[in-house]
Amino acid sequence: MRNVINAVCISCGAEYEAGDHTYTCPVCGGVLEINYDYDYIKSVLTKEKLAERRDPTLWRYMELLPIEEGSELSPLRVGGSPLYRAERLGKILGLRQLYIKDDGLNPTSSLKDRASAVAVVRARKAGIGVAACSSTGNAASSLAGNAAALGLASFIFVPERAPAGKLTQLLIFGATVISVKGNYEDTFKLSAAAIEKYGWYNRNAAVNPYLSEGKKTVSFEIAEQLGFRVPDYVAVSVGDGCTIAGVWKGFKDLYAVGFIDKLPRLISVQAAGCCPVNRAFETGNPLEPMEENTIADSIAVGVPRNGAKALQAIRESGGITVNVSDEEILDTMGLLGASSGVFGEPAGVTGTAGLRKAVERALIPPDALVVSLVTGNGLKDVSAARQAAAARPPIYIPADMGLLIEEFERRNIRP
Repeated sequence: MRNVINAVCISCGAEYEAGDHTYTCPVCGGVLEINYDYDYIKSVLTKEKLAERRDPTLWRYMELLPIEEGSELSPLRVGGSPLYRAERLGKILGLRQLYIKDDGLNPTSSLKDRASAVAVVRARKAGIGVAACSSTGNAASSLAGNAAALGLASFIFVPERAPAGKLTQLLIFGATVISVKGNYEDTFKLSAAAIEKYGWYNRNAAVNPYLSEGKKTVSFEIAEQLGFRVPDYVAVSVGDGCTIAGVWKGFKDLYAVGFIDKLPRLISVQAAGCCPVNRAFETGNPLEPMEENTIADSIAVGVPRNGAKALQAIRESGGITVNVSDEEILDTMGLLGASSGVFGEPAGVTGTAGLRKAVERALIPPDALVVSLVTGNGLKDVSAARQAAAARPPIYIPADMGLLIEEFERRNIRP
């Protein structure tokens, strides 16, 4: 890959060849980051060239991705998700320039398709026919779907609490599903042991540095969709840390090649019932395990293995940390849907819930340009959506206009 220099350990600085079996630092066990030749990239990619491309997917940014020339690409339409100007929600929150990036419209309905698309392409190029991961749900379904599209087999490890909607996706995509009696940490350990034993391609974003490279494309899109204006703040739901690390890497890449002239501040949002990354940032103490006590299953990661990258992203960006309760998450699901027409799952709207709280605390000025990522579609977890919608139940009546009028009057509904 002419555009990639090497892989660098973010903990000890050791450098390695960017290969398919180098996941973590052999010296200290730290996570790796892919290092690019930005001078070369600047010589082959310009804003004008990018504007001429008709492919709306993440592959339009090929010069900034760790993909070898001649690789067979996933045929799924990953990326190119809409960026909505959320004027009504902005007025409710007190923000004049609020945008919602709806990544729940990816093929398997989550941002994690971006990571899985890169994973399966690299697995195919390496001649590995099976990919595997542990997941609370979204990474699992994204791997299964992208693997199926490229003709790879997938083995998926999920904790037993994974929502039925996500399990159903896995089975429809033909994955071999292992439901583990235990939490995410138990699930991860079992998947790691199986991956090592059978030689499967490791799609675990917590250790595979190429996964953040796929996720960073959401930042490329945000910048391009805004005409390369840079948001003042980007709100991100945080679990194992890979997504927020990818968002930060994407903006840094664009800055390095001269496409943008500043960097945004990140808002790291976690569920109060499972917030080890934010707790470490706020206290200055090392990452410590936490219980996985939240309805937001996709970010319920008590031992975040990409926590170091997440903390680095928050610090480097001058970021903000916000923790939100399950009640605040559910309320934001309803608010986002009713004001913007965007249906997010609990983890998907956690970033917006945190943004809402940050505005209430006057941590963000009202004239700031803000983007909130919605990372997963609400149909992923219908049971949670029902809880969010419980305050607005359907009107059950016979087919009688008189009874309908009575119900409208009783409920103070003005047609």
